Amino acid sequence: MEKFIWAFIVGGTICVIGQLMMDVFKLTPAHTTSTLVVVGAILGGLGLYDPLIKFAGAGASVPICSFGNALVKGALAESEKHGIIGVLTGIFEITSAGISAAIIFGFMGSLVFKPKG
Repeated sequence: MEKFIWAFIVGGTICVIGQLMMDVFKLTPAHTTSTLVVVGAILGGLGLYDPLIKFAGAGASVPICSFGNALVKGALAESEKHGIIGVLTGIFEITSAGISAAIIFGFMGSLVFKPKG
């Protein structure tokens, strides 16, 4: 039960930070999302995001910050195997399922609903 509470607190805190970025600093949703991805990537590169995921579970692995962490994790893992080219391939290898799902479901949504633009 305690794990659920910490997941709620950590995930909620990340969401509050994102909302404050839009309300107080007047950032657009795109800027807010990009900032959270970069923060997740920096924390992942410093080795601080994985302990947060172990501590808070889905509270840290579901928000967009986790995508930045996954990008860095894939790049670092593949760079050890294949050098500089591994940085490029590792980013896509570990995140390809999420990117593919976003493209496929976005396309399916555009077939069902009338896109604006």
